[in-house]
Amino acid sequence: MSAKMSSKELKSIFEKYAAKEGDPNQLSKNELTLLIQTEFPSLLKGPSTLEDLFKELDKNGDGEVSFEEFQVVLNKIAQ
Repeated sequence: MSAKMSSKELKSIFEKYAAKEGDPNQLSKNELTLLIQTEFPSLLKGPSTLEDLFKELDKNGDGEVSFEEFQVVLNKIAQ
């Protein structure tokens, strides 16, 4: 992940993966897994797992991750 990724770049990456299955405005767990493994593998370093990351991102507990949920955590990580 580049140090400064614009909101537009993040949205483009999000949409590329979200469109793979189901709701094109939400990431399923499978879509999020593929996105993280491909685009942001450094997020998987350390004690957190994809399951932990999904739980942290899915703030409303609907089983999917919206762009807003996704962006909040990425912004935290980028700081």
